[in-house]
Amino acid sequence: MHTPSASRYAHAAFQARCGKSGLHLPKISLGLWHNFGSVDDPATARAIALRAFDLGVTHFDLANNYGPVPGSAEETFGRILREDLASHRDELIISTKAGYTMWPGPHGDFGSRKYLLASLDQSLKRLGLPYVDIFYSHRRDPNTPMEETMGALAHAVRSGKALYAAISNYNAEDTARACAILRDLGTPCVVHQPKYSLFERTPEAGLLDVVAKEGIGCAVFSPLAQGLLTDRYLQGIPSDARAGKAHGFLRPEQIDEARLAKVRALGALAAERGQPLASLALAWVLRDRRVTSAIIGASKVSQLEQCVAAASSAPLSSEELKRIDAILAA
Repeated sequence: MHTPSASRYAHAAFQARCGKSGLHLPKISLGLWHNFGSVDDPATARAIALRAFDLGVTHFDLANNYGPVPGSAEETFGRILREDLASHRDELIISTKAGYTMWPGPHGDFGSRKYLLASLDQSLKRLGLPYVDIFYSHRRDPNTPMEETMGALAHAVRSGKALYAAISNYNAEDTARACAILRDLGTPCVVHQPKYSLFERTPEAGLLDVVAKEGIGCAVFSPLAQGLLTDRYLQGIPSDARAGKAHGFLRPEQIDEARLAKVRALGALAAERGQPLASLALAWVLRDRRVTSAIIGASKVSQLEQCVAAASSAPLSSEELKRIDAILAA
């Protein structure tokens, strides 16, 4: 059983209120999308998770399909919970999602009541838990009434299998509607999880305004563009990097010279600030008060430590923000 650091809550500002709710998330959360699957080293996964908790990272973000193989990230984290963190369960915020393909047939994907609730039961079994703290609809289902999808989330909360309902990858209009339905059902949406980074600014076109208006939290994923906003790819593609793995979502063709030129320019600005590029990218995401937490992935403990340190980096000046916009527009 792991004995966590006594100083894990020493920096009170690291915990941020999730919208208007009583839920708090750390400014840096650990996502288990990669590096916790059955193809990954379990000892490394364990070391990353435990170091995260030692640093005050209390939010561990999963989904039913995380792996590979799908489901194996939940199994890996379930072992870590059971063997190392069981006595600290009430300090942890554990989230999972359902919305992408998990099994054949019309009820193994998207947002039907049958799929969401069956998936949640499977996730709880893999995690070895009676409930998760946050249960997400992972994506909008265009062929299922939103009332059905939100009703399934509300049922998950009322049944005690989840404490909070949430959504991910919903656009601004659908987010407002989902929040209204959940509010009417008495289980308000607590957080939205969109993709947001220096290279993916779509949430700025209305979604962040909706999040603020609805009073919900915003936990953004891929704030480092799956490692592109680091120094990992400046000298080629390392074999252990996401773009170097057959099961990774970042493909080599996405790492072109035009994109790398922007990465180098951003890296130069980061160096002037005395910080790594990853820290600059996270500081930029967290500059917006509508963003509650940045969900990062890590394949090494050192990467995790660098990311957590970014939460306390110096604020970006207005001049630096203008330089960043100019670099991205080039």
